[in-house]
Amino acid sequence: MGSFGKTGKKLKKILLNKYLIVFVVFAVLVTFFDNHNLIHRWQTHQKIVQMEKEYKFYQDEIKTTKQKKNELQSSKENLEKFAREHYYMKRQNEDIFIIKE
Repeated sequence: MGSFGKTGKKLKKILLNKYLIVFVVFAVLVTFFDNHNLIHRWQTHQKIVQMEKEYKFYQDEIKTTKQKKNELQSSKENLEKFAREHYYMKRQNEDIFIIKE
């Protein structure tokens, strides 16, 4: 029982240490109550990661669209094929039948 009293006094002395108290208060303020708290910074980081993924996706889409555009502009046959398939255009005196599955 005597060692418990000494341990309790040491524990009380450590917990009432002014530097430890200031550090704990500072840590709580920075983590939860500051304008740029850690939670807000983590959420912002997650948004940045998501936006970078979207940016890469759209860059890839732009690249493939430019390739398709260049392919369409390269020859008249490719342009005609595209117009027939996507816009159902036809030549004069020609009938088009659309079959849906």
